Amino acid sequence: MSTLPQTSSGIVIVGAGLAGLFTALKLSPLPVTVISAAPIGKGASSAWAQGGIAAAISEGDTPADHARDTIDAGAGIVDEKIAFLMASEAPGRIKDLLAYGVPFDRDLEGKLAFSREAAHSQSRIVRVKGDMAGRKIMEALIATVRKTPSITMIEGYAAHDLILENGNVVGLKAHNMANAKATSSINPPAWAVVLASGGVGGLYKVTTNPPQACGNGLAIAARAGAIIADAEFIQFHPTGIAGDIDPSPLATEALRGDGALLLNSKGERFMVEVHKDAELAPRDIVARAVFNEIEVGRNAFLDCRKNPGADFRDKFPQVYSYCVEAGINPEVDLIPVVPSAHYHMGGILCDAYGRTTLNGLWACGEVASSGAHGANRLASNSLLEACVFAARIAGDIATTAPYRIQPAARKITPSNSFRRDSSDFEAIQHIRGLMSKHAGVVRNQSGLKTVLREVETLQQRLPEPSQFNNILLAAKIIIVAALERCESRGAHFRSDFPDPELKLAQRSFFTLKQINELSHAHLETS
Repeated sequence: MSTLPQTSSGIVIVGAGLAGLFTALKLSPLPVTVISAAPIGKGASSAWAQGGIAAAISEGDTPADHARDTIDAGAGIVDEKIAFLMASEAPGRIKDLLAYGVPFDRDLEGKLAFSREAAHSQSRIVRVKGDMAGRKIMEALIATVRKTPSITMIEGYAAHDLILENGNVVGLKAHNMANAKATSSINPPAWAVVLASGGVGGLYKVTTNPPQACGNGLAIAARAGAIIADAEFIQFHPTGIAGDIDPSPLATEALRGDGALLLNSKGERFMVEVHKDAELAPRDIVARAVFNEIEVGRNAFLDCRKNPGADFRDKFPQVYSYCVEAGINPEVDLIPVVPSAHYHMGGILCDAYGRTTLNGLWACGEVASSGAHGANRLASNSLLEACVFAARIAGDIATTAPYRIQPAARKITPSNSFRRDSSDFEAIQHIRGLMSKHAGVVRNQSGLKTVLREVETLQQRLPEPSQFNNILLAAKIIIVAALERCESRGAHFRSDFPDPELKLAQRSFFTLKQINELSHAHLETS
């Protein structure tokens, strides 16, 4: 763990995944402080991303085509201006990553190699060694960050509250993750706080996300008064590797892009009857199909024996190692798969510059909701979104910096205002199980109210600030938003409202006050 600085730089970034580190690098030479719950390079979903980054830079492809694919995948609620902006800035961000030393795959002529993933009309995914894009991108960024003197890292501290003065964000509170009872906190002052704290997959029993991705940023922003958008839309990756490993290892979609097939226990290709694109159908459709096979007892398997076959360990070394860890030889065995909570399309509402509805607060990466993904994220757009908006946030903050009064220099002092008790573990596991069962791939009113009632009960028992309370609050936001959307759209599927409603083809927006009011109303009608 790094030594704590005695004063703050005035710009504080929460999170050391791709979004946080890219923002910090783009802000250089402005001094920034990055706070990370886990050691740098650990605990971030970015490092686990396998597929790659989507960018329209291959011959015959265009940003307009990329944007249209993004809009089509988003099931009617993508902010089209944001989609075109993101796609048009993608080539520049790929150049940035190359400059930072990311070793993207190249063909025999030395040109960037491209692959295709579900719902893309072109081959536009740049990868690293098949399935190691996230890991190699993070390695390159971390190496660059360590050589950048303007960036100060504080590792092992998790943000749990924003500090407000006259409606402006002026700092945050963060607690020591190494202390089991969390009796020490730090309160760095700031005139700019960037939340890049990741998603919500850790709220679910089966997830591809690290445990740190438990909706913490969503909760602290909501409690401070920020508007939360599209919280009901959670993407479940169809091919998490089934087993007892938590988090669930991911079998990248690129396997299906290379010809791997989905089979049930009868050896049937069930996706052929579900969608014209079969295994390359949009993720929500594939996830529900896999879910249905498991529900009726046929289970689901990924067949990679022919494609990539004997080349598996060379083409997809990360997935191969995951399979071996689970006792599977993918060159001769079928890989059992299960839908796993993977990506949150919703989050803190932000604009094209990452500005939230709170002055002094920006949001970037999975914790943010810019409208780029709508109801269903297009494959490999997540790392792209993080890079595009990190650069835009950095530019916005840098432009504003000369006109900001720096926070008064003061020591970052410890306090005793936060509780993190290891006895919460069983309760957290209980909530994760309920979220997977009732707020997962398939939902309905009865199940959503069941988990909401449990969340409300636990909230009343834990009035003081705690890590578990942030988890409960994030879960509550998702559940209430799901109850309010009485239709099925994209990744949000209600078995009691299985069809989309034209009048509901719009984004959702809630404040915490509204969430609490709606929660009470739903439970009163139970």
